[in-house]
Amino acid sequence: MVEIADADAAPETGQTVRLADYQPPPWLIDDVRLDFDLAPRATRVRARIAFRLNDETATDSLPPLRLDGRKLTLVSAAIDGQALEGGDALTLDREGMTVAPSALPGPSFEWDCTTEIDPDSNTELEGLYLSNGMFCTQCEAEGFRKITYYPDRPDVMAPFTVRIEADASSAPILLSNGNPGTTGALAKGRHFAEWHDPFPKPAYLFALVAGRLVSHEDRFVTASGREVDLKLWVRAGDETRCAYAMDALERSMVWDEQAYGREYDLDLFQIVAVDDFNMGAMENKGLNIFNSRYVLASPDTATDRDYALIEGIVAHEYFHNWTGNRITCRDWFQLCLKEGLTVFRDQCFSEDERSEAVCRIDAVKALRARQFPEDAGPLAHPVRPEAYIEINNFYTATVYEKGAEIIRMLRTLVGAEGYRAALDLYFERHDGQACTIEQFRACFEDACGIDLSRFARWWSQAGTPRLSVKEAWDGRVLSLTLTQQLSPTPGQSEKSPLVIPLALGVLDGDGREVLATTVVALTEQSETICIAPADGTARLLAAGETVEGPGNQPRPTVSLLRGFSAPVILEREIEDTERAFLLAHDTDPFNRWEAGRRYAMSIALTRTADPAAAIPDAWTDALGRVLADRNLDPAFRALVLELPGNDEVAAEIAGHGGSADPDAIHHALQTMRQALGERLGSLLTETYGAMAVAGPYTPDAASAGQRALRNRCLTLFLASDSAEAHRTAETHFDDAGNMTDSLAALTALVHSGASGADARLEAFRARWSGDELVMDKWFAVQATAPLPCAVDRVEALTKDAAFNWKRPNRFRSVIASFGMANPVGFHAQSGAGYRFVAYWLIRLDALNPQTAARVCGCFESWRRYTPHRQALMRAELERIAALNDLSRNSREIVERLLAG
Repeated sequence: MVEIADADAAPETGQTVRLADYQPPPWLIDDVRLDFDLAPRATRVRARIAFRLNDETATDSLPPLRLDGRKLTLVSAAIDGQALEGGDALTLDREGMTVAPSALPGPSFEWDCTTEIDPDSNTELEGLYLSNGMFCTQCEAEGFRKITYYPDRPDVMAPFTVRIEADASSAPILLSNGNPGTTGALAKGRHFAEWHDPFPKPAYLFALVAGRLVSHEDRFVTASGREVDLKLWVRAGDETRCAYAMDALERSMVWDEQAYGREYDLDLFQIVAVDDFNMGAMENKGLNIFNSRYVLASPDTATDRDYALIEGIVAHEYFHNWTGNRITCRDWFQLCLKEGLTVFRDQCFSEDERSEAVCRIDAVKALRARQFPEDAGPLAHPVRPEAYIEINNFYTATVYEKGAEIIRMLRTLVGAEGYRAALDLYFERHDGQACTIEQFRACFEDACGIDLSRFARWWSQAGTPRLSVKEAWDGRVLSLTLTQQLSPTPGQSEKSPLVIPLALGVLDGDGREVLATTVVALTEQSETICIAPADGTARLLAAGETVEGPGNQPRPTVSLLRGFSAPVILEREIEDTERAFLLAHDTDPFNRWEAGRRYAMSIALTRTADPAAAIPDAWTDALGRVLADRNLDPAFRALVLELPGNDEVAAEIAGHGGSADPDAIHHALQTMRQALGERLGSLLTETYGAMAVAGPYTPDAASAGQRALRNRCLTLFLASDSAEAHRTAETHFDDAGNMTDSLAALTALVHSGASGADARLEAFRARWSGDELVMDKWFAVQATAPLPCAVDRVEALTKDAAFNWKRPNRFRSVIASFGMANPVGFHAQSGAGYRFVAYWLIRLDALNPQTAARVCGCFESWRRYTPHRQALMRAELERIAALNDLSRNSREIVERLLAG
């Protein structure tokens, strides 16, 4: 073995990587052959790699061969059969290996290297690790370098051939990317399997799984008539919970063929459910690896939301086969190229499979809850970042959700036909390549004849634009002056105007639509739009156009930002009566929901500032009319009845220069729910009864919508705190025939502090103590309970025998749920909530830096709260930052939070 002098003792570099410094790889790869000899504590990996000089970067002299590698034991290394023994030929350091030009025989050669790794001790869950005795890999973004020495970057692509050897009893199933090859038995109870992936891929898409697994199988016939075998691999006993994931996969395959003309390309597509996984899922070519919570579902164990997530995530990872795998990103700064585009694709799939309006509202809610705070705080960064220290920290809502909004705006600007033409050109032009945003943008410009140079600022400028509106009506023309403002963000003090697609419509006084949805592309800092209503219609006026004729017509009502046509904050001073009008009459479902949301926000802000302020009857009456309207989708009605969250109200207060008090916000929202429960009591109980779903459970959108409305009615009715409401909630839990209803009732009881909650918690646990995924729900319900004793309760949960903090799902269900979804407990006046989360972050960081760094986001918005709480949160951040052995993952996040 080659010695690595003091390499393990060297400190982590934490060097900044910059987009401006990108250089093409000096060496490319034509072929990769990997041999794995699996053993829990000492796995050996032999890599034989055919390198060739990159002609585009070639000079008169050969460049050194730089290979990435971390936490590897080098057993041997050779080039064209000639062993390298270190010294001047080969230099090792903490981040990899450099082979001197003098040791390279010419512009092409075969590299032969054997490394040894320890999967059993790999608690970071990157590279090759063990999950409950099963070998598993996670290589995105830079995990492959923990398997063997390799140029671990996305622009180095090659076909892979893999041979896996393992103990036949502990690992009877051996899987890797691509199509299966030869299998066979070996001596001493071992066996082997070979796999070949003919499509060139970067190392981050490599996958291997070996263990005791059973398969749920089906077969799919592509549009061109090719047969593809489909296999979902799970642990024995879980195969009865795979049907919905398989159904979602097949629907995704059909949809991608119809919507994008993309067929699957291998003979086999596989998904493996893994218990310990830092992410939701991973799109490795032909062998997707999933967190088991996004594969396994049955009516008894999964909620409607779980089913929807499984559908969306299965689709997302499958769609990556073309937008991410066949065409990947040139470097990690282009991450949004594959993720933003693929999120948009999975959103459109869900909109087609379910309710377009409900899915759009859910997407915007998620964007505002996760991405808007990111854009408004110290972690703000462009959709395509300019620099990073730890790439795992940039798997963010900005890259994913805001990246998807950019693609949606592009489709809005060029139209559905132009969008399809641009994507067809993208697939034709760049199949098999590692690309950039500029290359993607050029496909739109060439296919649609459009200049997107100004639109491209959406990828390069951080922050959420604020679009303010001033209205003027002279009896003939309604003038809207729109001004966009983008505040400074870390590293970007100067901003330029963005291209903002603004979808709008106009309603008359009776609620009739007199101008259908029209898109105006705003391009300047300030612009004025003029609308002229006449003869039961309305039209946009061209620049400088005037209107003749009598004035004093009824003032029309404008519905702005329909469908949330751009990810902006719309600042518009309108009366609550106009919001009520839009809530009742707007023909755009999103804006109808938005009107109700803004109405509720207005009341919440008033009640937070003045707890004695009245809750207007007009608001509860307006929601009552929506609740009673049987022509509306039940899922939509359920969304309208949902109040803004504590964090959403806090962001609104901070956005106008105030300091948020989480306790005051919580009290305001609670009294608003109570008012709804009391004033709409009979209507809530009537609707609750009407929404009962007859027959066996099915996860279809219509049935899920009925359950959503029924459970929203239950929660609001329970907020009235009447004896009848308590009995109804307890009976709802006791009689529940599915997890959706059971968990909804349990959450309502626990979060309201009802006397019957503890008994139901015990009953739930007694039934589901053997199911890890369901027990995650049991923990999360309690960790998110907004009760005065929240900190004590969550501390008690960490002492529960079932709390295994080393498992990412369980850690997230308790610690992350408390920090991110329990504002009352996390923001306790004493600071106990902050200290609690900081303690567990520090503890986890030593084992799993990636998950720990993500949970650091609990402190992201610390500057928006009262000075006392700011000081307490800052103290915890400084305590974390002072640790000498803090991982670079967490250090980058914490230092940015403090510096922002």
